[in-house]
Amino acid sequence: MEDSKISMPLLGDKFPELSVKTTHGPMNIPGDLKGSWFVLFSHPADFTPVCTTEFVAFQKRYDQFKDLGCKLVGMSVDQIFSHIKWIEWIKSELKIDIEFPVVAANDAVAMKLGMLHPGMGTNTVRAVFVVDPEGIIRLIMYYPQEIGRNIDEVVRAVKALQVSDKNDVAIPAGWPYNELITDKVIVPPPADMDTAAKRRQEYESFDWWFCYKKQD
Repeated sequence: MEDSKISMPLLGDKFPELSVKTTHGPMNIPGDLKGSWFVLFSHPADFTPVCTTEFVAFQKRYDQFKDLGCKLVGMSVDQIFSHIKWIEWIKSELKIDIEFPVVAANDAVAMKLGMLHPGMGTNTVRAVFVVDPEGIIRLIMYYPQEIGRNIDEVVRAVKALQVSDKNDVAIPAGWPYNELITDKVIVPPPADMDTAAKRRQEYESFDWWFCYKKQD
């Protein structure tokens, strides 16, 4: 019984090794995506209204993710033929060509990622994993099946993580449209009293522990 327990990887964990079938052929995740950021997102089921709106929204932002060097991978426990037929339907009826691969996960894969929805049979939850080029999970979003995701927030999160990594800064709420500091970023807290004493001369600030600057 212990082996069947649903577990969920944590922030900072290596993304679990998965060998999967996709609409683009076999794939090893994260191995085949090493060196690139990627977003893996699951959906409850093909041919459902909310999931269809999400797939269209992800595809409409495909170029934004591409510009960030970030790949998209969809996933549910539906079989490959169902994925293919649904993607064909989206192209035929909605005139949207889905360019990213969609994984046909089995229950073991879904359980390894904590993606089976408790009390909902084999339906997968709306999970989002943002993974960095080293295969480390940097962000997780977890939605119930009745609530569609805001895909602009996924784009923003990838941008924010990249800016934070590159500049060693923290990112405020709603960035780049924060109510207090607009599009600026937050300077990490000082490590000692001497640094704290100098902070307000070096940066814009509300106090020595809340300093900010323009993004480099």
